[in-house]
Amino acid sequence: MRAFERVTGTAAVLDRADVDTDQIMPKQFLKRIERTGYGEFLFYDWFRSGEIELDPHPILVTGRNFGSGSSREHAVWGLKDYGYDAVIAPSFSDIFYSNCTKNGLLPVVLDEEHCRAVASAGEARIDLDDQTVTCAEGVFKFEIDEDIKHRLVNGLDDVALTLQRSGAIDEFEAAGKADRGPVTTSL
Repeated sequence: MRAFERVTGTAAVLDRADVDTDQIMPKQFLKRIERTGYGEFLFYDWFRSGEIELDPHPILVTGRNFGSGSSREHAVWGLKDYGYDAVIAPSFSDIFYSNCTKNGLLPVVLDEEHCRAVASAGEARIDLDDQTVTCAEGVFKFEIDEDIKHRLVNGLDDVALTLQRSGAIDEFEAAGKADRGPVTTSL
């Protein structure tokens, strides 16, 4: 996973609330487990019908409850593959939020007024270290858990996080072996 501290650029706007993961990545495209190649299927039904037009930009601004519905990680993979590094919304479903942070997509929670301001400005800078979104309309603070921030700033997926603790794991395993004593068998 790529490490990052800032996301800067144009913001695409999807002015819809309650967008579920089935709308983000339809079920017919869930036949692979690779994390790439999903951008072309993002919002597939909406793009195909002409309901929406979204260019790939670093930032997506959307309505409340983004990523609701099923827990498909493919939705996050599609957003990343299409070009988004961050999604700004008033709220996210819990599972979707978690999937974002585990796959290097920054979910930023701002109130609806600030989301509208970023959408209106058209460009923004998200600073993960300062936990701010800056645009022509102002500077807006957002909250993020320190463990999630650490994961994103350092580009750590679940495996990399575990490997950071390999010394402690080795010590724990060695202590367990010493406590158990020699292995014996009985007939």
